Amino acid sequence: MTTTLAPAVPQQQAPPAAEDLAALARRHGLSVSGARPSLPVYVRELWSRRDFITAFATARLTSQFSQARLGQVWQVMTPLLNAAVYYLIFGIVMNAKNGVPDYVPFLITGIFVWTFTANTVQAGTRAISGNLGLVRALHFPRASLPISLAFQQLQQLLFSLAALVVMLACFGEFPTWSWLLAVPALFLQSLFSTGVALVLARLAARTPDISQLMPFVLRTWMYASGAMFSIQNLAGSGRFPKAVVIALQYNPAALYIDLMRFALIRSFTAAQLPPHVWALAAGWAVLAFAGGFIWFWKAEETYGRG
Repeated sequence: MTTTLAPAVPQQQAPPAAEDLAALARRHGLSVSGARPSLPVYVRELWSRRDFITAFATARLTSQFSQARLGQVWQVMTPLLNAAVYYLIFGIVMNAKNGVPDYVPFLITGIFVWTFTANTVQAGTRAISGNLGLVRALHFPRASLPISLAFQQLQQLLFSLAALVVMLACFGEFPTWSWLLAVPALFLQSLFSTGVALVLARLAARTPDISQLMPFVLRTWMYASGAMFSIQNLAGSGRFPKAVVIALQYNPAALYIDLMRFALIRSFTAAQLPPHVWALAAGWAVLAFAGGFIWFWKAEETYGRG
């Protein structure tokens, strides 16, 4: 009688533990692909790509209106047409110009300054989701994209300011020494807007629907920023609680609009500014930019995945 032995079943080798793989990677000098660098290293990498940031912004600005017949004239026409519409609605129909000296310079300055903030914030929502091919193909600090788009909007604003100067001259507002105050005001506004753009770039990278919601948020923010009416006159009317008036006055967009009006319009005096306006404007700018930058950096390794 013969006995047939069953063939031995080879035992499957257990997969190596995660700790063993990590030790193996360290031993051979391997690192995680797309790992987030430390904050100082990240800042240095970002600075080393400053030429890419400026070139990317300039290229997008050049191509933005390349298909339009009037080309980059629309950079100036868009805020001017908006100002004309708001003058009809707020200045004439709602009589917001009552009690506001030089209402037309007051209005167009507010619209030009607000347009810069709104466009920068809106561009931030598309910084990652609108450039996924670039994000997935190349290794670079992702903060380059929202910062580049913010720089694009600043370039566009500087181009539009030439038209604003001409419009102000048509209404008797000529350059004075106070116009130099527009430089620090624009610098602080740029920092603030870039910081908000960084925050929204991270949010929209995971939830692209935010870009569809932002026009409604920005429109509400514009109405609360005094771009078309005087917050000081609103405060003097006594129709709103003091807390609401203070919230409107210290709204960061309103602060930057008021600082630009103070710099460019002679009839807009320091008495129309809220107390400690420069300190508040600087505080909002530092808080938004530093907080937005760090918050964006913390999700660096997640962009373009999923």
